[in-house]
Amino acid sequence: MTEDQVLAEFRASGALLEGHFKLSSGRHSGHYLQCARVLMNPQRAARLAEAVVTGIPADVRAKIDVVVSPAMGGIIIGHEVGRALGLDAMFLERPDGTFHLRRGFALTPGAKVLMVEDVVTTGLSSREAIAAVAREGAEVIAECAIIDRSCGSVDLGVPFYPLLAIDFPTFAPDSIPEALARIEVTKPGSRKE
Repeated sequence: MTEDQVLAEFRASGALLEGHFKLSSGRHSGHYLQCARVLMNPQRAARLAEAVVTGIPADVRAKIDVVVSPAMGGIIIGHEVGRALGLDAMFLERPDGTFHLRRGFALTPGAKVLMVEDVVTTGLSSREAIAAVAREGAEVIAECAIIDRSCGSVDLGVPFYPLLAIDFPTFAPDSIPEALARIEVTKPGSRKE
């Protein structure tokens, strides 16, 4: 899937938003990719997941035992990536602010895990999710995502295979450009702060 095709999927579903957004990372942006909206159509979600899986090298795919994703954003794409790989898909939750497996999910000690996210900006949620998998005795061997908002600069500590790396600028709360600051801020992410 090309960059234009991926963005066309977001536009067709009304999932590429413009305005002033406070991202889950705490940074601000004039663009927001609402992955829940692009993934609400099962056929579109399947297409995107299959394209994500295609971007993971075959030697890495062959080592994966299970797919894990952080809630909320990673659940749908994680499930679809699991389906595309023919593997189980689990998700982590933050009932107390720290990621944990719940709902009877358990990882086999030493299991090789593919972490799946919808959008990665700073990588904070990903690194927290990777640490949670390690606490369970398993190992994240790679991560994939639909969108890398860092445009290749994020370091997750494992190989990272995004479907699309995009450069929508983000800003720290103390360095928001004046034109963006004049727009009322919306916080569409799932992380509570």
